[in-house]
Amino acid sequence: MSKYRLSDSPIYYPGTDVPVNKLGIEDSETIHALESELLYEAYETFISELDETTQFDENYFKSLHYRTFSPLYEWAGEYRTFDMAKGDSLFCRGLYVASESQRIFSELKMKKYLTNCQSFTRDDFARELAYFKCELIALHPFYELNGRITRLFFDLIATYNGYHLIDYSFFTPREYIEASIRCVRYADEEAMRQIVSTGLKKRSD
Repeated sequence: MSKYRLSDSPIYYPGTDVPVNKLGIEDSETIHALESELLYEAYETFISELDETTQFDENYFKSLHYRTFSPLYEWAGEYRTFDMAKGDSLFCRGLYVASESQRIFSELKMKKYLTNCQSFTRDDFARELAYFKCELIALHPFYELNGRITRLFFDLIATYNGYHLIDYSFFTPREYIEASIRCVRYADEEAMRQIVSTGLKKRSD
């Protein structure tokens, strides 16, 4: 059964953690490989589309999920309505996902969607990225594939501001998970800020 699910949902094949998909694939390894291929293609596509008119608003965020994963999933780009947790960490309740997303993106709008951070120090830019990254991690808005789309979203913001893609290889997957847990349980983005700051590098460096 899905390790994230708190309530039954028709998006999964019975007795599995594999979402119902357009290809009828019920094997976890196969579906994950296809998701990775789609994500790789999405990076190339969305990076090539970045220009001065790009606005990292809620519609853009949802479009990343839809355009990346709609070849596989009917629910791509749609916010979840049921509750989800991982371990002891409860994500935003399904009932409040839409309103909390609006709050987060209203706050991001006040920061000009982080499109004006070219002159920020690396640590100051990392602090802004980590704050909003933690907000979206705690929101966990989509039925599945939240982590990969959230990384893509902030990689694109970093690229827009003249940085390489954020390099997470300086930390172990466990350390990243622990930082994410702190975001969800304690609204504490400091560990995530350290990870993001370490992984930021200007393209001109």
